[in-house]
Amino acid sequence: MFLSRTVSYPLDQMIDVASGRTRADLVFKNANVVNVFTGDVVQGDIAIHGAYIAGIGEYVGNEVIDLKGKYVAPSFIDGHVHVESSMVMPIQYARAVVPHGTGAVIADPHEIANVLGMEGILYMSKSMRGGPLEFYMMLPSCVPSTDLETNGVSLDFLDIKPLMTEHYVLGLAEAMNYPGVIYRDPSILEKIQVALSMGKRIDGHAPELDGHDLNAYAAARITSEHECVDIEEARRKLARGMHIHIREGSTAKNLKALAPLIQPHTAIFCSFVTDDRNTLDLITKGHIDSMIRDAISFGVDPVLAIKVATLSTARHYGLQYIGAVAPGYHADIVVLDSLEKINVEMVYKQGILVAKNGKMVEEFGIEKQPRLRRSVNIHYLEPEDFQVHARGDRMNVIGMIPEQIITEHLIEEPKVIDGLVVPDIDRDISKVAIIERHNASEPRAVGFVKGMGINAGAMASSIAHDSHNIVAVATNDKDLIQAAIQIVRMQGGISVAKNGKVIESLPLPIAGLMSDQPIEHVRDKLKDLKAAAQSLGTPLEEPFMAMAFLSLPVIPKLKITDLGLVDVGRFRLIDLFDVPT
Repeated sequence: MFLSRTVSYPLDQMIDVASGRTRADLVFKNANVVNVFTGDVVQGDIAIHGAYIAGIGEYVGNEVIDLKGKYVAPSFIDGHVHVESSMVMPIQYARAVVPHGTGAVIADPHEIANVLGMEGILYMSKSMRGGPLEFYMMLPSCVPSTDLETNGVSLDFLDIKPLMTEHYVLGLAEAMNYPGVIYRDPSILEKIQVALSMGKRIDGHAPELDGHDLNAYAAARITSEHECVDIEEARRKLARGMHIHIREGSTAKNLKALAPLIQPHTAIFCSFVTDDRNTLDLITKGHIDSMIRDAISFGVDPVLAIKVATLSTARHYGLQYIGAVAPGYHADIVVLDSLEKINVEMVYKQGILVAKNGKMVEEFGIEKQPRLRRSVNIHYLEPEDFQVHARGDRMNVIGMIPEQIITEHLIEEPKVIDGLVVPDIDRDISKVAIIERHNASEPRAVGFVKGMGINAGAMASSIAHDSHNIVAVATNDKDLIQAAIQIVRMQGGISVAKNGKVIESLPLPIAGLMSDQPIEHVRDKLKDLKAAAQSLGTPLEEPFMAMAFLSLPVIPKLKITDLGLVDVGRFRLIDLFDVPT
């Protein structure tokens, strides 16, 4: 249906249409064209020949659409996203984001790679081809992300090198093992060398990095960063030549803090990214269009915000002829009602109308569930696995920070009953457990987290960044085990248990990360799950994503994996009762 980006460009025909000697296939009359090069809005016709824009001015065409002053902009680009975090298959993900004006995404299949390795990457690659959404890929750089956890597979530079030659592969995804980069770990440097030797980009992931360490990281030619949480950090990394990915996911929300970075002289060095945004948010709140709206509400000029969402991202990744409404560019465009509301009325891909008024023009069926190997392998769960014997009067506790994936490292007095440390509901301290699920092995760890807000029951999920073992947060062991067992029964998913029973669940049978059902089903089940979580008392807007990031050992300050508590600052495992004196 759509042309491959590698198809030959019809040069002679384009010149004839652009010059006015030949009628265009399609002409948009009376358009207000957003020019992301100059920052202006100009009035005129837009001539389209086949999949390409021929010119802007006065044109006649075989088909004419009078836009009556509506605005035309390039379709939007998400500069860094894990499609798996939407919890739906790629074709269903496209159904969610294309009606919101998204024409392309830079996808990192890091999540499924940590579960299934190349099998998962190849599945995502195959599923992303040929639809109304242009998928580009960054190959995972850290599988596993650290040696402080157990994941499903390990990938070295020889595994990823063959895919680097594919035209849709733009480079190496977030180099989250930043200590490995700084201290020259061969396993990560070999992957960087492969990418650089092929002229590819390398994405960054280095929260709070500064000084000589930041210089060393940038000297590895890592040219982007999506972990900035305040304007000072963003400016510091921009000053070192790093392209700033401004993130607004379901849990990590950095747009408001970083919006002042978007100025006429800096916008070309910024992109909008969602990183991790679930289907419920994609359908109800939107995608990159929502970030443009929010940026405008924070005082960013509308045309600059659109530039960040289009041309800036395309130029950073070396994507030619997308990201602008200009002669020779692909006719990947959106029609907007205004520059204030950014309501997307029509979406065109290569000159073909693919979405109108929030719906796909041509709907897609359910993608057949792929035949992937079993990914949840646990032989047993015993109550004593989750008991914590008191061995001191102070303990390390993970402290939640609202709307962030970074956490605090708290020191708290344990609540002890019959020699066992138990959750303390009065102080909002819950038990958190990580259960290895890839190899049916024994590693499982138990700690405590403050700030989840639950006063009853348990929540569990097979989405637990980055190795995606089973994570559970609970007020008691009985519900913890029930919620975890449900994950095993479903071969992955999310569950909520209360009073010894599972009260709500969502199966995610594809690698324990994605549903095999349509987006509407997943949306409705996520609503039910959030209601079930709220019945446990949590006030968090995204409790399951918040829980999923408790196990991410490359994000400060205290995390937990199946091997134990991780002091991220010192990049090592610590005992629950090994507290500073």
